[in-house]
Amino acid sequence: MFRKLVAIGPVHYNETFRRSVGRYAAEVIYHPDVPRDEAELIAVIGDADALLVALQVTVPRAVIEACPQLRYIGMCCSLYSAASANVDIEAAAERGIPVLGLRDYGDEGVIEYALAALVDLLHGFYGPRWREQPLELTALPVGILGMGTLGSRIGRALRFMGADVHYFSRTRKPEIEAEGMPYHPFEQLIDRSDVLISCVHKNTLLMTEEALRRFGAGKILMNVSIGPCAEPAHLARWLDLPGTYFLCDHERALGDPALLARPNVLCPNLPAGATAQLDIRRCEKLLENLEKALAGSPRWQSPAVTTNVG
Repeated sequence: MFRKLVAIGPVHYNETFRRSVGRYAAEVIYHPDVPRDEAELIAVIGDADALLVALQVTVPRAVIEACPQLRYIGMCCSLYSAASANVDIEAAAERGIPVLGLRDYGDEGVIEYALAALVDLLHGFYGPRWREQPLELTALPVGILGMGTLGSRIGRALRFMGADVHYFSRTRKPEIEAEGMPYHPFEQLIDRSDVLISCVHKNTLLMTEEALRRFGAGKILMNVSIGPCAEPAHLARWLDLPGTYFLCDHERALGDPALLARPNVLCPNLPAGATAQLDIRRCEKLLENLEKALAGSPRWQSPAVTTNVG
């Protein structure tokens, strides 16, 4: 069992989590605000040996070095790679501190957003319409950039609706190709797609200035990643082309909030994955990660103690 767990940032911990976390930590303190700077973050962590941090909280090397009691860091958000993490994974590893993040807990709402936003633009149900006549998804050439869990689920949903789905990914996915979604090199996928959907990891800017130029006018680009898929200046120049539309759920997928003012940027600025069901799945996975962390280091374990919620 951990001696003291501090949870920092605006995360909704449901009642099941709050009742259950006492099995893993003798004392639990919730700090819902994002610390203003490193000094405040260090003070909030204090002598905690376990830490949970929201996506909005960055834990750099200096903070990890200033908190020698830390034995575990749990990210209340996705962890795809060290480069995209809001925790300095390398600094933690040097001190033997395991860092566990979450996977596949918020996809459902994003998949629903992707289909709803694209269908709305094709038909013009509640806003602008892409072409003069309404269009179905039937036979629409759609390219998926990044065929991980989210990309594959969006691809399957679109194919079920009749779209002509092809993909590019760092690694080939034979199971996806067996389902009728062929692989193409990046440039070839751009050339054959009227719609591109970026499902790549945070800070992966696949849509370079050259890629956007190649994609050209009269196209739809959607980004369902949690960070931009292109440099804002390059994206702005592409948006100047006739018939272009950019779709995303939140301004963080744009890279520059000023782009929200453009009429061909359709963004509700609401995180599509932030549903009531997501809160349940996230809390379940946070508890699973606490259990994994304790199981990996027997010296941390001790009999259960009543939780103190601060």
